[in-house]
Amino acid sequence: ALPIWGSGSERRARKRDRQSLGFTERSARASPAAVVKMENAEQGQGQKPELVQKAKLAEQAERYDDMAAAMKAVTEQGCELSNEERNLLSVAYKNVVGARRSSWRVISSIEQKTEGSEKKQQMAREYREKIEAELRDICNDVLGLLDKYLIANATSAESKVFYLKMKGDYYRYLAEVAAGEDKKATVEHSQQAYQEAFEISKKEMQPTHPIRLGLALNFSVFYYEILNSPEQACALAKTAFDEAIAELDTLNEDSYKDSTLIMQLLRDNLTLWTSDNQGEEADAGEGGEN
Repeated sequence: ALPIWGSGSERRARKRDRQSLGFTERSARASPAAVVKMENAEQGQGQKPELVQKAKLAEQAERYDDMAAAMKAVTEQGCELSNEERNLLSVAYKNVVGARRSSWRVISSIEQKTEGSEKKQQMAREYREKIEAELRDICNDVLGLLDKYLIANATSAESKVFYLKMKGDYYRYLAEVAAGEDKKATVEHSQQAYQEAFEISKKEMQPTHPIRLGLALNFSVFYYEILNSPEQACALAKTAFDEAIAELDTLNEDSYKDSTLIMQLLRDNLTLWTSDNQGEEADAGEGGEN
């Protein structure tokens, strides 16, 4: 039986699993170090296996800025990344950017609630702008790697979908803090990347494949949170969930845990979004992401 319903203790256990796999960005904990700005020359001197090992050590120490810098240096060597290297890069930057996204939401909330003190409001605004600058630098760093190396070097459909999904994600993060014409452009770039990845995934990957499911999850979050289109978000998420349920027999042992965890997130989001639309009794929270 598919383990996507259960008691509170089971849900907490699944949450711990998602954290260990890097599935929920809200759970990401990053070091308080500054944005990744380690000198490329220094990193570039290391051989690829040494840089990968350094990234693994940094992950264990939860020093995600160091981890991202090491994997950036690996990527800039220009070779196609292995699945392990690809996942290390993704986890590193997801934690680095996740810390800033979380900080931005907290400070934005404080800024909106601050009343009666112009000085306090100014301090909150300036701090939010500082976090925004860090977040933009990180996103542009990742998008540069994707456009210059990763997407161009991808030879398999799986890799192409993975990197295009990543491109959609990081443009979405930029859209979260952008305004005006800048926001319009980032939203368009995000949607284009997601759509291209989505079309490839439907042709080349099983509905139960964790990368295809993760793409559907994040694309549906994009529809709900960025485009404010709950109907499209729910339709996409429900279709992905139903198609995966119908082909559970295609799941292999290696991807079973990953796939079922993402299916749980799809179902959780559908439950949240449906309740929001029906009665709007609950505050619209951030949808679970991959």
